[in-house]
Amino acid sequence: MGKLKRNFDRPVIKDTIAMPKAGYAVIRFLANNPGFWLFHCHVDTHSDTGMTILIKLKIMDLYEKLSKLNELNDSVLEKANLYRNDNFSAKIKPEYILMDPVVLPTIKENRQELQTKDTEVTNQETLNENNKKTLENTSTDNHVNKKFKRGENKKNERKQLVQIREVRLCPFIAKCIDCEYASSCKYNHDIKTYLENKPNDMSDVCYVFEKYGKCPFGLSCRFSSNHIEKIDEQNYKNIIDPLKYTDNNQTCQIYNVLSSDLRVKLWKRKYDFKQSDKICKFINEYVNKNRSSSLKYHRYKGIVQKKSQENQDENKEDNKEELKEVKEPEQEKKIGLITDEEWIKLRAPEKKVIDWKNKLYLAPLTTVGNLPFRRICKELGADITCCEMTMSTNLLTGQASEWALLKRHESEDLFGVQLAGAYPDSLTKACQIIKENFKVDFVDINSGCPIDLVFDKGAGCALMTRLDHFQKSVRSLDTLLDVPVTAKIRTGIKEDVLIAHELIPEMKTWGLSMITLHGRTRQQRYSKLADWDYIDKCAKLSDPVPLFGCGDILSYHDYNSHMESTSISGCMLARGALYKPWLFAEIKEQRDWDISAWERFELLKKFTNYGLEHWGSDSQGVETTRRFLLEWLSFTYRYIPVGLLEQVPHSINLRPPFYFGRNDLETLMASPKSSDWIKLSEMLLGPVPEGYQFTPKHKANAY
Repeated sequence: MGKLKRNFDRPVIKDTIAMPKAGYAVIRFLANNPGFWLFHCHVDTHSDTGMTILIKLKIMDLYEKLSKLNELNDSVLEKANLYRNDNFSAKIKPEYILMDPVVLPTIKENRQELQTKDTEVTNQETLNENNKKTLENTSTDNHVNKKFKRGENKKNERKQLVQIREVRLCPFIAKCIDCEYASSCKYNHDIKTYLENKPNDMSDVCYVFEKYGKCPFGLSCRFSSNHIEKIDEQNYKNIIDPLKYTDNNQTCQIYNVLSSDLRVKLWKRKYDFKQSDKICKFINEYVNKNRSSSLKYHRYKGIVQKKSQENQDENKEDNKEELKEVKEPEQEKKIGLITDEEWIKLRAPEKKVIDWKNKLYLAPLTTVGNLPFRRICKELGADITCCEMTMSTNLLTGQASEWALLKRHESEDLFGVQLAGAYPDSLTKACQIIKENFKVDFVDINSGCPIDLVFDKGAGCALMTRLDHFQKSVRSLDTLLDVPVTAKIRTGIKEDVLIAHELIPEMKTWGLSMITLHGRTRQQRYSKLADWDYIDKCAKLSDPVPLFGCGDILSYHDYNSHMESTSISGCMLARGALYKPWLFAEIKEQRDWDISAWERFELLKKFTNYGLEHWGSDSQGVETTRRFLLEWLSFTYRYIPVGLLEQVPHSINLRPPFYFGRNDLETLMASPKSSDWIKLSEMLLGPVPEGYQFTPKHKANAY
């Protein structure tokens, strides 16, 4: 190594690594990746520290002549200074920056590209002339393509769902018990053929069995060697650990599970909604009676008032007295014993009260805000959790997949449900089902979703423009429920027309317990920075109703500055929690956590275990866990470790240059390629099926 000594007169980028192992790791990485980057080094030997390597990084081909290196040193410094002076790039230490990265595709990616090209050629040959013309027109129109692919990946581009090859085994036979349906069962009962076609176990340790003493999936579990005992070819025994397993502790405590009887009632439309119908009728008459004092939304002018403010204030006082007199409609008289619930009616002052002050609120995140992720955030310090956005119309039709979003873990002590709907009757009926059958602490009305599919139906942000329906929905839910009602809104619909400051003074008279304001308009979605000055203005207008601010919180520095400089009651964390769930711990401990790659990997492992516990440890459950893990990894790769930053704190909207981590695992976690995310999932859930591909559901246009 001493013969590599070479002196350079021109200034170069230097990074001193005083550990021999680190120097050998760099050399080993370069030896295994020819053509990825080029380095030249100055090597000295010391008696105490061993070898000290001064590495000067420059991206180019290794087969370039060494005589050109001195001429390129100036360009290295220029590019490093460009990254430092660029206001749109994260400030990363220069020794970790890849100046002009040339990422060579792997063999698998080449094969996939060739296959996709072949399929595209065959598809184009089969298209008729009309379809070809439409394809040409859409390809030339950049505006149409941008609008078409905005927000999420569409046109069946998601290919991560794979078919389970094995023949599905009867659930009773899998648990090593006799089937209740015997010969009429439609599932497979042949254990021998099932085990011959079943993939190999991914591990010898079953997380569910080790924690609860029994695995409910038995033979179908992908970790069955840990708890299955063979008796003969057709008879097996599912082992139970008596020290861990009890009847009351079969699995973790999960609330809000849809029962089969309730699902059948919803399917057959036999659920009794008389209470909701009476409340909606009463609220509809009340709002229509006072329609003269209502507001209207104008596309270019924002909120337009139809009456003078003095007359509105007088009407508001009269309206409050009317609502106090009739809070719930009269119910039909029943024959028989009178229960406490029927005799003691809850009045408005007796409703459940939540102290929202200085709480850390995990935002309801579609797809990625699932129960295992919320468990991790709860362990790291989140105070309030909320389920993913649910559509009220889907709940009323009894969709099991939609009701599954309402499941609640026992660790979620302050849990809410977020509903999206366009009309008061559908929202009220969905809330009646939740009130009578489920356990929630508050209900949130989604009036801030910018997705076109939701907006075009009149829900989400569209409620901010349909003020009568918005008011009727809030008042109906407030009359029906015995828990607080909250609402989440945006600053407006169009970027140059902000309406939240005109809407919030009216909203706080509708009976809302708390308002959450996202500091962007629907047109902005997640681009540009959140307007916290405007959030502060709205927070002062919403007093005494608490208002939470949301947008661009990535560190405890951001949280402190917003809490000190504005009048908000708390903060909602969304993308910041996706990038780094330990953000809750940073805020409560008031420190920048330079978390290591292995600590981050342990969080991924914990998510995997929670996913196997929640979705199942059979083949279907493993693939479901993998899919949601990959969805989360499509956000976590954007996190930049604190130790690599030249300037702390880091802003959420700054994109980093191409960089490498302090070890191979940290570098792999920073990769924006889905193939590398799949590699991380294989480290936790075993190899993927052949031809497995993944495309994230969300296609964010902002960092």
